[in-house]
Amino acid sequence: MPYQPPLQDLMFCIEHLSHWDKVSAQKAYSEFDLPDIGAALEGYARFCAEQIAPLSRDGDVLGAQFSDGHVTMPDGHVQSYQQFVEMGWQALTHPAQHGGMGLPRVVGAAGVEMLNAADMSFGLCPLLTDGAIEALLLTGSDDQKATYLEPLIAGRWSGTMNLTEPQAGSDLGRVVTKATQRPDGTYGVSGTKIFITYGAHDLTENIIHLVLARTPDGPAGPKGLSLFIVPQKLVNSDGTLGAENSVNCVSIEHKLGVRASPTAMLEYVDATGFLIGEENRGLEYMFIMMNAARFSVGVQGVATSDRAYQRALAYARDRIQSRPVNGSAKTAVPIIEHPDVRRMLMRMRSLTEGGRAMAAATAGLLDLAHHQQDSKAFALAEFMVPLIKAFCTERAVEVASLGVQIHGGMGFIEETGAAQHYRDARILPIYEGTTAIQANDLLGRKVMRDGGETARDFAARIAETEAALAAGDATAQAIGAALAEARAAFNASLDWLLDTYRGDTDAAFAGSVPFLTLTGTLAAGWKLAEGAIAAQSCRTAGQHPEFMTQKIATALFFAQHILPECSAEKTRILHGAPSVLNAAFPE
Repeated sequence: MPYQPPLQDLMFCIEHLSHWDKVSAQKAYSEFDLPDIGAALEGYARFCAEQIAPLSRDGDVLGAQFSDGHVTMPDGHVQSYQQFVEMGWQALTHPAQHGGMGLPRVVGAAGVEMLNAADMSFGLCPLLTDGAIEALLLTGSDDQKATYLEPLIAGRWSGTMNLTEPQAGSDLGRVVTKATQRPDGTYGVSGTKIFITYGAHDLTENIIHLVLARTPDGPAGPKGLSLFIVPQKLVNSDGTLGAENSVNCVSIEHKLGVRASPTAMLEYVDATGFLIGEENRGLEYMFIMMNAARFSVGVQGVATSDRAYQRALAYARDRIQSRPVNGSAKTAVPIIEHPDVRRMLMRMRSLTEGGRAMAAATAGLLDLAHHQQDSKAFALAEFMVPLIKAFCTERAVEVASLGVQIHGGMGFIEETGAAQHYRDARILPIYEGTTAIQANDLLGRKVMRDGGETARDFAARIAETEAALAAGDATAQAIGAALAEARAAFNASLDWLLDTYRGDTDAAFAGSVPFLTLTGTLAAGWKLAEGAIAAQSCRTAGQHPEFMTQKIATALFFAQHILPECSAEKTRILHGAPSVLNAAFPE
């Protein structure tokens, strides 16, 4: 089924949910208006739909191929990537001074969604490159920026993030890769890194690896890690490419999904590396790249959800099966007429649009935090990132599963394509930090470090939206009532966690994932509610009434069918710790 980029909803989110009035007022974005943004995204949408989406099925069947230390991408990928480079799409949000277009982050988020909905395997390469660019912009030296940023932003070179190792997993304090300084100031990097997305491929002329490694005198644990640039090919002083570095691809993984994305095991044998910033601050620097990647992975969740929803909706319109339960027809009808199929489709749509709305709002906050030095915007954006990463990816698995369910037995057959979305989605809650790691981040860093101040601000903003809904029609009031009930569950859970954390940390963390789920669900419902207010205003003004009516209906469904789940999560948090902590697992 052809992919149809959701341009109208993306533009709605940019205009009404991304704080566009404040973002567009920033000097950096003064040259861009909404028609400009729409035109840019329309061109990108056409590229994604026509050039990238057709790669998805063959890439899934054929996968990336490994032979004699080299990785070959499936047919069509190299040519399409070259078009991606020629059209400048890697440059969307990056600074103009380094060759970028300088567009706001929310436009970049829309681009990430469309590219990854078209083909998540393809989209992973630019996603990791974006993270490397972000890390170098914020922590690289002037010489490093001059050497690496322009070709990365152009897309001629790609970037990777080398974190974990066979013995380490998510515990990066156990990283043992060594970096020894040489007389010329470079470092010899030796060790083995695993799960390196696009660690080897034939799309770009060079691959820039950002590698966590340990210097000989560094302290034990995570505080002793430093960050290094280790290019696949060394770069001469004039910017031309030199000799191959001692970075060897040992193998690529055989995966459940995203099979055209090569996930490499890399062996570094006294490879030449260049220290980024100061020694022993590597994990701090890497978190810049990691947080950018976590946000983008959340957007990948939205992308996969949207593709699964589009496929399921098309199938439900075409599949004829069973007479309607109300007796209105004597012959079989399209399954979209059956109540439970409609329920599943609405759940898919509302979860997808809720995630998209959260991402747009957070992207706007990140821009305001950067350009206005707005500490409150920064704190709220940081609070939202683990929600976007975890909520959007966990829900992507659910949405893709519902897509299989709507297809029935045909959903279990690979030829329909529904199963591929389910397989691809399953990695999303795992990489760039599992859901539990996001929950630990939310509770331990984002809530406890400021005594719940940012969490209280989050809840207060939602209360303001409730007040606006209360002044609306019956539908707005119903949405507002459901939002208030969910916010009350959040506040009760927050109070309990703040009281429990210091006296019984295990009990608090036994509820960390339920708290993350509650908060993410509340955030998505909040942003859909804000969207409903905007849609009502637009509909009253006669702007796209059919689309605006759908936006309101989606927000109402989320309020009535999904926000009530917040109360169940509250029960798990307040009363569920003993059954977790006292559980026995006999051998």
